[in-house]
Order: sequence, then structure tokens, then C-alpha cells
Amino acid sequence: MTATPQTDLVSLTIDGVPVEVPKDTLLIRAAEEIGIQIPRFCDHPGLDPIGACRQCLVEVAMPDREGNVRPMPKPQASCTMTVAPGMVVNTQLTSPVADKAQQGVMELLLVNHPLDCPVCDKGGECPLQNQAMSNGRATSRFVDIKRTYPKPINISSQVLLDRERCILCARCTRFSEQVAGDPFIALVERGALQQVGIYEEQPFESYFSGNTVQICPVGALTGAAYRFRSRPFDLVSTPGTCEHCASGCSLRTDHRRGTVLRRMALLDPEVNSEWNCDKGRWAFTYASTGDRFEFPMVRGEDGELQVVTWREALEHAAKGLAAAGSHGVLTGGRITLEDGWAYRAFAEEVLGTANVDFRARPSTAEEADFLARHVVGTTPDTGVSYSDLDHAGSVVLVGLEPEEESPILFLRLRHAYRKAKTAVYGVAPLTTRGLDKLGGHLVPSAPGTETEVLQALAADLTDGDDVSAGFTAAHAALREDGAFLLVGERLATTPGALSAAVDLAAATGARLAWVPRRAGERGALEAGLLPAADALDTAGMIEAAADGRLDALVVGGVDALDLGLHRANEAFQRAFVVSLEVRPSSVTAHADVVLPVAPHAEKSGTFLDWEGRERPFEAALDTHAVSDYRALDMLADEMGVFLGARALREVRAELTERGPLAPRTGEALALAAAEVPEPGPGEFVLATWRHLLDRGSLQDGEPFLAGTAPMPRAWISPASAAALGIVPGDLVTVSGDGVRVTAPVHIAEMVDRVVWLPTNSESCDLRSVAGRAGAIVSVTKGGAA
Repeated sequence: MTATPQTDLVSLTIDGVPVEVPKDTLLIRAAEEIGIQIPRFCDHPGLDPIGACRQCLVEVAMPDREGNVRPMPKPQASCTMTVAPGMVVNTQLTSPVADKAQQGVMELLLVNHPLDCPVCDKGGECPLQNQAMSNGRATSRFVDIKRTYPKPINISSQVLLDRERCILCARCTRFSEQVAGDPFIALVERGALQQVGIYEEQPFESYFSGNTVQICPVGALTGAAYRFRSRPFDLVSTPGTCEHCASGCSLRTDHRRGTVLRRMALLDPEVNSEWNCDKGRWAFTYASTGDRFEFPMVRGEDGELQVVTWREALEHAAKGLAAAGSHGVLTGGRITLEDGWAYRAFAEEVLGTANVDFRARPSTAEEADFLARHVVGTTPDTGVSYSDLDHAGSVVLVGLEPEEESPILFLRLRHAYRKAKTAVYGVAPLTTRGLDKLGGHLVPSAPGTETEVLQALAADLTDGDDVSAGFTAAHAALREDGAFLLVGERLATTPGALSAAVDLAAATGARLAWVPRRAGERGALEAGLLPAADALDTAGMIEAAADGRLDALVVGGVDALDLGLHRANEAFQRAFVVSLEVRPSSVTAHADVVLPVAPHAEKSGTFLDWEGRERPFEAALDTHAVSDYRALDMLADEMGVFLGARALREVRAELTERGPLAPRTGEALALAAAEVPEPGPGEFVLATWRHLLDRGSLQDGEPFLAGTAPMPRAWISPASAAALGIVPGDLVTVSGDGVRVTAPVHIAEMVDRVVWLPTNSESCDLRSVAGRAGAIVSVTKGGAA
């Protein structure tokens, strides 16, 4: 418990034991401080008290004005009552009254609850089951017919409801409303008919719906993917870290007979509390879709990949790399910190090249310089942390949509908004659902104009400035104590924007942090997978390989389509490519050698979250699959170089000995703001970013999760809609630079002459143009011809 000044402590007695706890502490928490567990169902430390189940009744006595301790007339709910000086509390351990009250409540809860524990998914880890044994009656007096309902009810494609099991604790409804900001399920009716219901016009399409399944104290809510798959006591559990984004969530992987069956959020107060997003919870089937690489492959004379032995594959790869006169190393966002060190060591010590880059996405030299100067080496102690944001006065988001790109960061910001009244501002073209749930204010900015907006925020306002209310509020908030500026990786696509963010932080005193989207990016940065000033970055390597100036590429976990570079396929076709990969991709389609590596569940390693916090994890499944660092070590050995990456402990020892990278010094690289083209008649500026749930390959094999992915919609302003003669529900076709997408239109208040679409959702792939801020597209009414 956090240390509290002595003047804030309250003294009371619980079961005859003197206790001192901070004021406003709930009785149920005070009892926990001395090891007394009061039974409860509705109580949850991450949710506001409600006193719905009444299972935590205790006997309470309070001193009157004369100091005489007098008992209250009836038992009180310990989950809603706070401590008071001189209070005397007797729990079920010392009070027959409290014990009888708890037994009575339990008896009522079981009146209509089905006794089907052997077939219930919650059986074996059920608080109701456990507390019925520890705090309930030995026999039941109920002899009538129990209430039943049709079941299950699909609250969403992922979450199923068995209504007769519900004990009306309201955990699910409170989580949805308070934590996620998605009030799509509620308690309906009253009295004996009261049950969980859904709003028919608002389907439960929350990114965080799986948490309601985990915190349900009975088997009322279940996940479709795990339902009836296994008993809890048949599972082997392994703590770990999520691989899907840079939030760094702690989770638990449960497997049975070598197959992962479910993942659960683990309690980690410093990072994800005990929540996670649905992608982290359910998107783990990509490694078992049937197309995984199990053996090394070499492209034969017929142009097809052929299965070979590891020795043959390593020999072929070593011969091709040795014959090449120039090399490059590209890695994606799935690699661990240890893998990143091995890729860098392989590039420097084996290939003799500084052409390395982890950014398998649109990027610039300005971003590389920004990362090397302002992000490398920062930790939660030296930079911005989750706990800092919990008490932030204001947060300005630029090039970052937390709910879509870093879900736990979104939940922490929402907690700060609810509890600390943190003001959130988004520099963006529209107010998204996530910004709205943060009580956020929009600082209007068309794609490509972020540099000018940031420069204006750094300058002094004058009476004649024509700015929005959101801009004025953000301008003032940045100059107050507790201001934070969070920038996302998308900001790199706007020339000068990252430099403008640095200048804005320096001018206002706001604390600056960078939030990438992929889990492995921060670790790769610290491992040194960033090109030096005179070396080739991702775009440079692709261009050089396509022109024949770069002979060979070592590629780990990269999708060519994500690069947003028109010549990527040409580059991979022309160069000698060694691909370290889990499943077929747009790179392995052209690779000369494919070395199979372990997916997340079958490897150990460390991610760094966006704070720079280490997030180690162990392999959940014990297989023969090798991590990237081990494959690179074998390849280096084949080329006559000892890499020292045979085992995880060796790599970690090298990382410790080498120490953190030193930030760059000297004159910073700053790009001038680019002139954004003015859209002509029928033309719009394209705004785009990824939905959390989209067509990403790490979501393959999970149909239930795919059912909750948002469908693509084209967002435009009312003025733009009027100019095109469009009304809500109409179809529009967005086309430009070889891309053509048709989607229903959604009209909302946003920047005029801007159209927003998701980057890579069903029937909407904009990756080839997503890397150019201010890209011009045409928008026409109706479907594609």
C-alpha cells in the first residue's frame, strides 16, 4: 500500500485486531490488510463500489458523541463503507450475525443458479463455487423449479451470455461503462426478473470485451473461442507478455497438450492493472493456421521453395551472402530485444554493414535522428511512464490514436480522465470514438499540416489569431504543470513534425514521449537496429536493392506491403534474400532461403514497452522451434564467425556488457515543413490509420475476433457531404494512386476536404499510400464501376 502521512491514517478495530489504514479506505480493503478475506462478488479493486451482491456483509459498531461504541441496527456492506475513527468491525470470523447474513445471501444467490458446475466453463476457478463451500450453508432448502432462459445469447461474436448463471454483481456493466467507456450491456428489468441485457441499437463491439469474461465471478459470460474446450485444472499456465503492441501487457498463456487454448490478463499495477484488449487476449491462433514453416526451405531452379535440411539451408544462405558485395538487414515489429541484438551483431560482425533498420513501415531520416536523440535510453524512471500519466494535468496526442494503436495506454488515459480530471487534446482531422471517450478536445489538423499546428502551439497567441477552441485550450494546457506530449509513429510521415514536437516540448516544458505501434520496435531501437547517419534506412535499402546497388538482404518478420514502398517487391525479387519467418508472407514469396523461427508462444525473450520498461517472458510451449537469435547464430557459424548467441543467457549477457546505446549528439536533423497540395474539385486529403482489429496477419485463424472488427467507413464532414450530395448510409468510392475503395459514408464534424478510411481493414487496403501525409484522392458518390 502506498505510504500515507500519519495525519491521514484512521484507527479502527477489525475482529479484535487494531488497524491503521488511510482515510477513505473501504472496510473490505482494511480487512485484507490484516489477512482477513471477506467473501464478495461485486467488489473489484479496479471498479467503483456498488454494493450489488451484498455478500460482504459485516457487523459494524461506531462511537457516538459521548464515545460509547454502539452497533448499527443491521449488517453493512463492507465494499461500500469506508473506515472511521474508533469503528469496531466484526466479520464472519467473529460475528454470528455477519456469518448468518452471508450464508443467507449465498442461499438467495443459489436459488436460481444452476448446479451444473461439471459442465460450466468457470468450474474449478469459480468464486461462487468456492465461497458457497466456505461461506454458504451445507444444505439447500430450495425445492422449487429454478428459473431458466434460452442460451447462450451472443452479446458479440466473442462474448456469450448464459443468463441463468448471472448473480447480478454488475461487474461487467461497470467495467464496460467505467473502464472501457463502452456502455453496451446493462442490467434490465427489476426484482426477480432483473438480468443482463444489451442495447439492440448499440451492439457490444468493445475492444475490451474479454475483460468482462475474466472478471465475471460465475460462468455467466464466456468466450466463444474457449467455451467447452477444457477444464481449468487441465491447463498448464505460463506468465508472459503480449506481442501485439507496445503497451507491454502482462498476460497468462494457458495450454493443454501442446495447444494454446486461452490467454488471460495478469495483474500488473505498473502497466496494465489487470486488463488487456481483445486482440491480446484472443489473437494467438496465427501460429496454428496450418501454413506455418516447420522446415527450412530453399528456392530451387524451378523457382519454387523446396524443403531442405537445416545444414543445406544454412550452406545455401551463407554462400549467397558471402558472394554478395553489399548487404542490408531489415527487421519487423515481432522481434524481441535479444533478437534485435543478434540482428545487429550479425550485420556488423558477419556482414560488415551498418545498413540496418527495424522500421518495417513508412519512416524518415528525421525520425531516426529523433529516436536516437530523444528516445534511446529512456526508461520509466528517466522518461514518461504510465504512472506519470495517471496524474497528468493535460495530455496532447499527435499522430497517435491510443484506443487503436496502444489500447492499455488508452485505458490509463481514460482512468486519468475519470479520476484525475486529466484534459486530453488530439491533434487530428476528426474526433474519434476513443478521443470522445477520453473527454478529449480536437485540435483540427489536416494530414500533413501537423508541423504547422505544433509550431503554432509553441508560439505566442495574439488577439487576431483565428484558431479553434480546442487549439486555444491546448495552447494554454501545454504551459501548465503536468503537461505531456505523446507522439505516435505516424507523425514521421509529416516532414518537420517530430522536430516541431521537440521544439514545442522545449518551449512549454511539456514532457515528450514516443509511442510506437508494434511490440518489438522499442527493443529493436535499444538494440541498435537504427541506421547511422551515413547508412541506408529501410527506404534506402529497398531502393538500392531494386536498382541492383544492394546485393543481399536479411529480413526478419517484415511484410513488404506494410513498407508502403512501390518498389518493395522488385527489391525482394532482385536481391538475394534470407528470410527468418513464421508463416508465408510477401517477403517469403520472393526469398531465396527461408529459415523457420519460433512464434511468440514457443520462445523466450524480452520486449520493451513504449516507456522503455523491460517485459520479459518465457516460452509457454516447449518445442524444437528456434528463436531468430539462434538461427542467426547458426548462420554466422556457417560463415565462419562466432556470434555468441547460442542461448538466451549468452545474448542477455552481451546486452548487459554492452550497455545502453548512447543518444546522438551534435546538430539535430530537422526537415522543413512540406507544402501540402490543395485538393481540387472532387478531391480530398486522405487521412488513415489502422484499426486495432483489422486484416493483420497476427489475427489470422480467429473468426470470432474477426467478427468484432469494425467495418470500414469513409468519414467526411457535413460540408463535404453536402458538396457531394451525400447523406448518411450512401456509398462513396475513394480512389487515387492505384487504390480504389468503396465504403459506406459516415458524416461527422471534422476538417473539411478530408476523408478518413482505415489503413488495412476488410476490402480496404491503403497501405501503399498510408505513408504519405497529405496524399490526394478523389471521392465520388456511389459504388465502384
